[in-house]
Amino acid sequence: MRTKVILCFCLACGAMEAQNNLTSTAIQRYFNGVRRNLEGAADAMPAEKYGFRLTEGQMTFAEWLNHSTERNYTDCATLKAEPVPDVGKGPITLSAKVPVTQALKDSLAYCAKALEGVDDQKAISTPQISYAFLHVIVHNNEIYGNLAGYLRVNGIVPPSTAARMKQQNEKK
Repeated sequence: MRTKVILCFCLACGAMEAQNNLTSTAIQRYFNGVRRNLEGAADAMPAEKYGFRLTEGQMTFAEWLNHSTERNYTDCATLKAEPVPDVGKGPITLSAKVPVTQALKDSLAYCAKALEGVDDQKAISTPQISYAFLHVIVHNNEIYGNLAGYLRVNGIVPPSTAARMKQQNEKK
């Protein structure tokens, strides 16, 4: 009887863990990765280049980061089922490196907190929640993709590439 109880307990624990596979994978692999890349890109770009545009019609480097910050607050407020914090209400028009970078990092920390309260059931509970959950990851990856071009044109290796290069060098 004791063995059956232990076996049932182990199976129940495994099932509970499996139920949150979507959210734990998305958060650990994708959100944490893009957070690291965005913060790294913001840190890597020199302050004098925050007004840089690839072409005349594109956003500046700072505007891309402001856009991420604004969307992070909007999406993560949805995940937390609360109004968008005043700091995240747009438009965000910061232009200097220190406040832009700090605002981005604060918005990503806000999202990390919001994601702590999301499990698989909540992630699929409503279309708005599902959209916000996916948008935090997908949209930030799109923004990072743009920022990588801005960094490369300025002779800076993007954080994701730098991390892979470091791993390859450590294997040698």
